[in-house]
Amino acid sequence: MKSGFAIATAGWILCVTCMGLVEWRVWHMNSTSFWEPSPISVGMWKVCVYRHVSYFDRARLCYPYTYGDTFLPLNIHVGQHLLLAASILGLLGKVCIVFALRKLSIVILGRKVICNPFAVAGILNMAAGMCILITVIWNHKSVMNGEGISFPLSFHIPLKPDWQEIGNTMLVAYLAAFLMLLSVLFHLRFQCPMPNQVQPEASET
Repeated sequence: MKSGFAIATAGWILCVTCMGLVEWRVWHMNSTSFWEPSPISVGMWKVCVYRHVSYFDRARLCYPYTYGDTFLPLNIHVGQHLLLAASILGLLGKVCIVFALRKLSIVILGRKVICNPFAVAGILNMAAGMCILITVIWNHKSVMNGEGISFPLSFHIPLKPDWQEIGNTMLVAYLAAFLMLLSVLFHLRFQCPMPNQVQPEASET
């Protein structure tokens, strides 16, 4: 059971981590008179543009955005909510596992009392994993279709890149979803030990 807890914890940490990372999509532009060939990292809460300061050095300029920004596509709007929900559900799942392990280590109170927290944790982690997976697949599809984003003019970012690719953050999110869903197998197939039955001793006549 501790293996399931460790896997769920690793998945939850990766989920929270990928929320703060920006490289969900990486845009690439060909060199023009108005744009230098530098990558653009598109994340869930901000977009970052890399400018070459010198031949060996480059600066990163980031523009944050919020839930209320209307220029964001639906997949980012929904992804923001799904990732936030996944982090909360994963945290609640960890709380349920800790509660169940504590009860199990103290005393066997009955199958229903102990097993319910494990089942609840499995359901919460499954929901969290599905939230992450939906976000990743939707963004993956957007990259494959070459979809653009109408950023404000103040961002100085073109509507669409010349070509784009999946960022490293999306791979982290895939791994987070896999670990969260894998932990469900440990939680739902856990069999609680039954309370010890006290057998009456046979009296000698």
